[in-house]
Amino acid sequence: MLTAASLWIPFALVAAVGQVARNAMQRSLTGPLGTWGATNIRFLFGFPFSILFLGVVIAATGDALPWPGLDFWPWLLLGALSQIAATGLMLAAMNERSFVVTTAYLKTEAIQTAIFGFVFLGDHLTVLKVGAILIATFGVVITALRPGSARNLASLRPTALGLAAAAGFALSAVGFRGAIIVVPGVGFVTAATFTLVFALGVQTLVLTIYLLARAPQVLRDILHLWKPSMLAGFVGAAASQFWFLAFALTAAANVRTLALVEVLFAQAVATYSFKQPMSARELGGIALIVLGVALLVAV
Repeated sequence: MLTAASLWIPFALVAAVGQVARNAMQRSLTGPLGTWGATNIRFLFGFPFSILFLGVVIAATGDALPWPGLDFWPWLLLGALSQIAATGLMLAAMNERSFVVTTAYLKTEAIQTAIFGFVFLGDHLTVLKVGAILIATFGVVITALRPGSARNLASLRPTALGLAAAAGFALSAVGFRGAIIVVPGVGFVTAATFTLVFALGVQTLVLTIYLLARAPQVLRDILHLWKPSMLAGFVGAAASQFWFLAFALTAAANVRTLALVEVLFAQAVATYSFKQPMSARELGGIALIVLGVALLVAV
């Protein structure tokens, strides 16, 4: 039976579906907008939706609008800035490698999140949960590596981009959880949604200033593509909302390990949208991912 403590499981699953959809939308916009233009749409167009979400939550819960202490802001900035860098690296990797394999590289994030969460937040993980993370991560490695890739220097760049993006997303997960859990005097839904508003606000401000200074034409192009950008922004904000709800309830490593099911969703997108078939090796790796995720949820 689903309890309040286990609500993070459906929250993370819904977020994973939304994230795959958002990634696919952003990938389609990388051509006309470039990497940073496509990165900015998730923040610029997601920010207004996050404010709407907060208004709905405040009205539904009756919570007062919180105002956290000074310890909130370093965590928030760690999460927001790490995610900007990680998103740009992810989109750059997707331009050089298949959608599903890039997603697999990104999922090495789970083990990095476990390490960062333990170091920075003192998140406790049982031996069985660590085993589940390792099994699922090993499945990711099998899925991602191709025979002879070590001898192919051209493969090192997308590999490095994917792994660096994973580290950035791991740090962002830890930063966002750290920010959420120090929001005082409100329920977890309000704390998560409040944190999302400020995260997207900071990200929008930073990346928009960067584009104004370095590539103002990209901002004009974004406005011309407002319809697909609006949809990507909404999907991205909704996915982030569910990620933050999950982070409010359990260790970031648990959430990001369950998120490895995203590889399955990515495979479906790659097969039906990008016409990228799955190899036997990728199938075996995905089986290990499913095993690790199942163990994580069971224990």
